[in-house]
Amino acid sequence: MTPAARIAAAAEILDRILEGTPAEAALLRWSRASRFAGSGDRAALRDLVFGALRRRDSLAALGGALTGRGLMIGHLRAESGDPAAIFTGERHAPAALTDHEAAHVAPADLPDDLPDWLRPRWNEALGSDAAPVARVMTERAPVWLRVNPQRGTPDAAMAALAEAGIETAPHPDLPTALRITRNERKLAQSAPYKDGLVELQDLSPQIACAMLPLKAGDTVLDFCAGGGGKSLALAAREPDARYLAHDASPARLGDLPARAARAHARIRVVEAPRDPVDLLVADVPCSGSGTWRRGPDAKWRLDEDGLQGLLALQAEILDRVAGLVKPGGHLAYMTCSLLRDENDAQVEAFLARHPRFTLQTRRLMTPLDAGDGFFVALMRCG
Repeated sequence: MTPAARIAAAAEILDRILEGTPAEAALLRWSRASRFAGSGDRAALRDLVFGALRRRDSLAALGGALTGRGLMIGHLRAESGDPAAIFTGERHAPAALTDHEAAHVAPADLPDDLPDWLRPRWNEALGSDAAPVARVMTERAPVWLRVNPQRGTPDAAMAALAEAGIETAPHPDLPTALRITRNERKLAQSAPYKDGLVELQDLSPQIACAMLPLKAGDTVLDFCAGGGGKSLALAAREPDARYLAHDASPARLGDLPARAARAHARIRVVEAPRDPVDLLVADVPCSGSGTWRRGPDAKWRLDEDGLQGLLALQAEILDRVAGLVKPGGHLAYMTCSLLRDENDAQVEAFLARHPRFTLQTRRLMTPLDAGDGFFVALMRCG
């Protein structure tokens, strides 16, 4: 596909997303209907679409309209390109610019690419970091790997990845965290990934898992396990603990047995956990506001009613798991959110309802720390 054809396709996909289709579904629909497109075309389209969603409002201001076409005009102007050179109407290029589009002048102050209703909560949670974090959220997220020490050292992993053409750099404070600096799309077919030497996991949850108390013989329950990434991270740290993984949607755990076998980890999937454990990890459903670089359409689909529903669900989960923690055991509450409502306020309300728990430590990580936005609060059952 030519650059102009890619711009035209991206505008079409974005129109579907703006009408309410989730981004992944819109991209898949286009891909299935466009068998002529190669892997490079699909990757380029994904980058265009996700980049436009990250900067939706500012690109619309640059392009003159909140439409797929307007976003792509704005994208070209943001990249110091000439929209008239792409919007020609020739062959598979989008239609030529109208006089109104060509004459459009963007406002001096561009929007910050946050939903208006959310901005007060954003500012409350982040204070002086609110604007810098909003700016970082318009950029592409870095890709982080977690080295499995049961399979090899960080140096061995970096060398094996380099042989596969993948360049990485270790985090200065967490050597088992490697950031991919080149050729991330080669990872899925590389031997270090297939052999379980490395797993995809963002830096922030890696740091959160490294904070948790864990020793041989402990029983650990990953209550909202999703794909099981935190279970795998903890099992790599302490293989002699007993690991249980549960999720309200069991299908999400479908790949965990194979991933655990690849990582040489023993993790048992449980449908209805009942027995108290030494460590319970509850990475609850949330707004995902800390991960909006990766799923930017979620930023624009979230509304007040949706947030209130999530807050109620988070409180319900916390109350449900409180009885599953042994006296002297720990409850780790986690979200990939930056909002105080979902983080400190939720913890404070839980502690008021369950006074036998005490807060041991808490940490809010933002994209300014190199990973996703992430919150962890560690509470001890007295």
